[in-house]
Amino acid sequence: MAGNSKRVGAVRKEGSKKGPQVGSGGKGRRALEGRGPTPKAEDRPHHPAHRAKELADRAIAKSPNRGPAPRKKVPGGPEVVAGRNAVLEALRAGVRAESLHLFSRIEADDRVSELLRLALEADVPVVEVAKSRLDVLTGAAAHQGVALVVEPFHYLELHDLLVVPGLPLIVALDGIQDPRNLGAIIRSAAAFGATGVLLPERRAAGVTVAAWKTSAGAVARMPIARVTNLARALEELKAARVFTLGLAADGDVALADSGLLVEPLALVIGSEGKGLSRLVREACDEVASIPISASTESLNASVAASLALYEVRKAR
Repeated sequence: MAGNSKRVGAVRKEGSKKGPQVGSGGKGRRALEGRGPTPKAEDRPHHPAHRAKELADRAIAKSPNRGPAPRKKVPGGPEVVAGRNAVLEALRAGVRAESLHLFSRIEADDRVSELLRLALEADVPVVEVAKSRLDVLTGAAAHQGVALVVEPFHYLELHDLLVVPGLPLIVALDGIQDPRNLGAIIRSAAAFGATGVLLPERRAAGVTVAAWKTSAGAVARMPIARVTNLARALEELKAARVFTLGLAADGDVALADSGLLVEPLALVIGSEGKGLSRLVREACDEVASIPISASTESLNASVAASLALYEVRKAR
């Protein structure tokens, strides 16, 4: 264009004619290609799941039992806790466990990381298993890839409760069937200075995971004995100069007025529905009541135990 020849690029320099260019060898095309599938979370060094996998590998390497889970759940065998929250709460409460079973392809989260850490600290063996094995172990419960096999609780003998230091204060439970009530009573017993807890073998709750959790770990600190016949055990306690004081709504005296509170004592708590059985009541030196409003029929067993233990503590 006339008068515009000085514009930059208006005049092509000699030797600058466009022509074939040297190829990139596919370099440009490869730069546009993706980098492949995203690595799993556990393979990314800065992801929390990577740390959880490291903890699991350490726990499994440390465990002497790396075999598969048992093929059959044995009736009456060890208790199994299933689910991430339940297992985590059990480990936090200090429940004694035989092994922690994890789904081999579990997706780790904060709960899995913590329960692995707690298992390592408590020397609980960690076993990686297939989902089908977890289904069998937990009885097809909603396990979320996690199951904890709990050790059977080790009970003491009756005479073990008589050799503890201090003035004996034994809490004897006559047919408490709710493990959460049992755990709450054990927690109160530990809080108010009881020296032991006595349970019957039949028709009564034992120390299970539910009792462990409700007791907030007090089960680990409290001597607990189990006997075949509670009425006979109370007679043995009386022979060892331990008085027996039962609790009932129609007791002979008000609890605070009983003169037995300052003596070596076995405090007997009845079941949630029927209270003291006939034979157990007959074996008591005295039966006391806790005064309550007339509009209330009765107190929960764990609440009654707490109030009675407080009265004993206050009297002593």
